[in-house]
Amino acid sequence: MPTLTRFIPFAFVLIWSTGFIGAKFGLPYMEPFFLLVLRYALVLALFGLGLLLWRGPLLAARDIPSQLLVGSLIHGAYLGGVFYSISRGVPAGLVAIIVGMQPLLTALLGWLWLNERLTRATATGLLVGFLGLLLVVGGAGALSQDGAPDGAGLVATLIALMGISTGTVLQKRHGAGVPLLAGTTVQYAGALAVTLPLALLFETGRVEPTWPLMLTMAWLVLGLSVLAISLLMVMIRSDQVGRVTSYFYLVPPLTMLQAWLFFGETMSALSAIGTLLVIGGIYLVIRRTRRDAGPQRALPARG
Repeated sequence: MPTLTRFIPFAFVLIWSTGFIGAKFGLPYMEPFFLLVLRYALVLALFGLGLLLWRGPLLAARDIPSQLLVGSLIHGAYLGGVFYSISRGVPAGLVAIIVGMQPLLTALLGWLWLNERLTRATATGLLVGFLGLLLVVGGAGALSQDGAPDGAGLVATLIALMGISTGTVLQKRHGAGVPLLAGTTVQYAGALAVTLPLALLFETGRVEPTWPLMLTMAWLVLGLSVLAISLLMVMIRSDQVGRVTSYFYLVPPLTMLQAWLFFGETMSALSAIGTLLVIGGIYLVIRRTRRDAGPQRALPARG
């Protein structure tokens, strides 16, 4: 079992990387915010049942507002931005690269807001990653469906990046000691409070109840929200959460590989160079931060 446990962080990141592809599979049959509303409602029902069956610790009243806010950012703004951008035709690979800069932006925000130390390696990683992002976006024409990246979709992707990064920093400040299952349940309630109004205001509620949609929803709920979180619980018990950060730089290339296999998405040479720079920048940042990482009581920053 200890040998098998060593592979859990990689399995977790591999599963997490499929969220971008799941969005692309489901969005032809359902609008992005309504898809997320349904996903969050199902997850809340499952997690609520889990709290009743396992009788785990509940949140203190003082922690509820902060967890609602964190959830509105790391699930609502993040996944809302990701799903909306993909629905606008921004390729899943490009979205994964941009939001994959989350460790870089989180390190910068931690330095600005939490007075965390900004080492030379971290600063270098931030600079390299930013330059890589410029190249990725600059070469995005070859990735997009109509030859030019959709402006609203790219803005939504940047909102997703800001949401997940800000939410992660807030969780660092306010999430210590928060029970994982109860905290995550409240976070999904916060996400639902963001996506439900957007769905009601801007979408028609169109649903095509096809097998691809049902299978996609099953994977988004059971695979990503249940299985991935179960793996996270195992990592917390075995004190491996710090290791998972060392695998997160694999998420963009894993997503691009899946996008190429399933949807034929390709990448320009400029974007490919930018992707390598982004991955290198993330590696420089997490190589330092993983030394100090301990068990975290928050969901990681993937799709």
